[in-house]
Amino acid sequence: MNADIRAYHQTLSGSDQAICALLSETITHELPEAEGKVWHGHPVWFIEGNPIVGYSRQKAGMRLMFWSGADFGEEGLEVRGAEFKDASVFFTDLSDIDVQDLRRWLQRSREVQWDYKNLVKRKGRLERLK
Repeated sequence: MNADIRAYHQTLSGSDQAICALLSETITHELPEAEGKVWHGHPVWFIEGNPIVGYSRQKAGMRLMFWSGADFGEEGLEVRGAEFKDASVFFTDLSDIDVQDLRRWLQRSREVQWDYKNLVKRKGRLERLK
């Protein structure tokens, strides 16, 4: 595990640490080609420089966010805005995580990608990669 991600986990409560440990292990297992690092203050995984999935502590719980998740066509992911293609789910307890769903969403994150890496260069216009 990336040292910065490990340090992020250590700042969390015990239950949040358990959630993040499972998320991190599953992400690393399902997306071995992805590079994980702390980006804008929380763990994010990238494929070829494009942000794919990440998580952060928020009031509602641990938020797992998929940058292109709005186009996964998956139950359980909440689309949070029209401008970007992100979708999220919140976990407040380790038992909230359905690992089968998580694995499927991670596979979809590889298959469905919008180009966030070049968003600034394209002046805010997203283009579909896959």
